[in-house]
Amino acid sequence: MRMIDYFEQGFRRRGDAPAFILGGESMSWETARDRVERIAAALAARGVEAGMRVGVYSPNSVDAFLAILAAFRLGAVWVPINARNSDEANRHWLALMGCRCLFYHPDLADEVAALRPVLADGLLVRLDELAAFEALGDSPAPYPADAPDTLASVFPTGGTTGLSKAAEWTLQTWETMIATFWQCMPHEGRPVHLVAGPMTHAAGVLAFCCLPGGATNVILPKADPRAILDAIKREGVTHLYLPPTLIYSLLDQPDVRTRDYSSLRYMVVAAAPISPAKLREAVAVFGPVVCQSYGQAEAPMFMTFLPARDLAAGPEARWASCGRATLATRVEVMGAEGHLLADGERGEIVVRGNLVTPGYYRNAEATAAARDQGWHRTGDIGYRDAVGFFHIVDRAKDMIISGGFNVYSTEVEQVILSHPAVRDCAVFGVPDPKWGEAVHAAVELKDGCQAAPADIIALVKERLGGVHAPKAVTFWAELPRSPVGKVLKRAIRDPYWQGRDRAVG
Repeated sequence: MRMIDYFEQGFRRRGDAPAFILGGESMSWETARDRVERIAAALAARGVEAGMRVGVYSPNSVDAFLAILAAFRLGAVWVPINARNSDEANRHWLALMGCRCLFYHPDLADEVAALRPVLADGLLVRLDELAAFEALGDSPAPYPADAPDTLASVFPTGGTTGLSKAAEWTLQTWETMIATFWQCMPHEGRPVHLVAGPMTHAAGVLAFCCLPGGATNVILPKADPRAILDAIKREGVTHLYLPPTLIYSLLDQPDVRTRDYSSLRYMVVAAAPISPAKLREAVAVFGPVVCQSYGQAEAPMFMTFLPARDLAAGPEARWASCGRATLATRVEVMGAEGHLLADGERGEIVVRGNLVTPGYYRNAEATAAARDQGWHRTGDIGYRDAVGFFHIVDRAKDMIISGGFNVYSTEVEQVILSHPAVRDCAVFGVPDPKWGEAVHAAVELKDGCQAAPADIIALVKERLGGVHAPKAVTFWAELPRSPVGKVLKRAIRDPYWQGRDRAVG
């Protein structure tokens, strides 16, 4: 399947539903399809061909979605560019990609001017001038070829600890992900998907997954908690994705328990492990619609899936799980020597199957480093239980070795997040002359709430024991986060290790 084929399927199933809604204004499927055709024709007239890289640099907007769809119509490669990234990160990204064309939002004109040195003679199109650009096409764009290994998009790997690598998503990658989306989340009728997070990341990916069902994508300019709650009722939202940090913010809203969520069918939590206590609270508030998916840029969105029914029917430990392997993936746990481990044993989670991307764009060395005997190494430490549910306990690089004992920071974080005053936290190791590394917790409290370091330490000691308990707790007004809302643990941790030969004890 070509990417434009999913859009065409949605067009045939559309009924009288709008394709996009933003700020109270809607765009019909007919208008969206017509504009996608004209933009693609204009790109072809300006020399853009199948396989060329087309960047889209914009906050959430309808025109940005149309530009991406037009690139897919032509068979070009979509290059998402995060509007909240630093100039340095975006210069690196654009230089790596070699974009032939860049669509950009007018609010980012100054940033684009700073990026011109790496854009060379590429075609620049302001999104507020898109109507004039559409007039440049004099004949329909040619349809692209349909081959599973055709490159369709490249996605950044995150870059929270450095500059991003580029994961290659082929037509096969997308086809596997979209099919898995519908397998995991079957839906009768027309989806109404809320694009609350950045469209350059999971929220945008799920928008394209919903398209074949004739979906309406309701777009929010930014992820404002109250705007999200308002939109669910107003637009009859059925699907939305949220990272854990945004779930926590929704749960903090004073009227969150009095609103109507009857339209919701799937609230997908992804991007980072969620605290079991917060997950349980979310299910109590939003109903049995909260589910989890686990993936990464190299195996997007649906390596595993945890539906609400498995939470309701399972034991207490399942609330800390990320679900079972999906139908199109093989997921295992690998030991340090490269052998696959038995149920209950902890090691690195590995995956193979058509969901796994071919590798990193122009980076054979990084591709080879991430692969082991045909498996993709996720960098996540975890285990599989006896009935096939996977549990992530840490990132490999975030494991703390204190006094010779392994402390998995995610386990400690989940306990701290269960404290009623805590909004978010980061746990990491700091140098210690006695223990090698001492467990340290950086904590962000909810507005108007108070807690003492001794309260946090005592809670962890009670639940996990003294080895896991933080030796110190620091309180932050706001923890630093990446453009997609992940806590930048390294930015908090690294100052403690400055001036040392290595960042482990």
